[in-house]
Amino acid sequence: MTKPLLTVEGLVKRYGEHTVLNGLDLTVREGEVVVIVGPSGCGKSTLLRCINALEPIQSGAVRLEVAPISRESRDLPALRQKVGMVFQSYELFPHLTVLDNVTLAPRKAQKRPRAEAEREALALLERVGLADRARDYPRQLSGGQKQRVAIVRALVMHPQVLLFDEVTAALDPEMVREVLDVLLDLARQGRTMLIVTIEMNFARAVADRVIFLDGGTIVEEAPPEEFFDHPKTPRAQKFLNTFTFDAVKRPHPSSLADPTT
Repeated sequence: MTKPLLTVEGLVKRYGEHTVLNGLDLTVREGEVVVIVGPSGCGKSTLLRCINALEPIQSGAVRLEVAPISRESRDLPALRQKVGMVFQSYELFPHLTVLDNVTLAPRKAQKRPRAEAEREALALLERVGLADRARDYPRQLSGGQKQRVAIVRALVMHPQVLLFDEVTAALDPEMVREVLDVLLDLARQGRTMLIVTIEMNFARAVADRVIFLDGGTIVEEAPPEEFFDHPKTPRAQKFLNTFTFDAVKRPHPSSLADPTT
């Protein structure tokens, strides 16, 4: 069994009098893909933002290996580089080309030479089918292409953990598949990922473990086959009854080389 990489202990997050996360505990092991599902407003996206210290928390702790991730951490910028996050809204700079969007952080935050950063960026863009769009601007891309660029921008920083916050929610249905294919490929590579998604068929295909979140706590967690075929709690059963499931195969380990290694 691989070692714990990310640990969340007793996490409490409130907005005023409203408690969004209520003493949540979660451990993610190296190479594990954990998919977080649950009803709207249950705290899924808030959990990711707390893990990356984008939101202040009221109590509890988040640790990457033994290093605490908090807004008070002196080395927070360095820790954030190890926990990459991809948002549903892309967050690309409209005045920069695709290549400049991808290489800005490694050049500025990690002080890497432009040539090195661009070489790796182009290899990753090739991996997601966008090497020919490197000189384009975000306005020239589809939503699915923008999201793939955002994923590459996170990957080029060499994160230990990747957080994906409903990255297909803003996409037209025909664009969803191209983004999900990239995440499936990352799973094949053995990346450590936490994925918040509303795509239940995809969740079943990619997850090592499914977390069902409701009322600010983890109500149920299990391997995908167990969670989707035999949910134990009435709340999970009711949630899953609102979805239609297709036969989706889990990915197998890929022999493809990772361009970042």
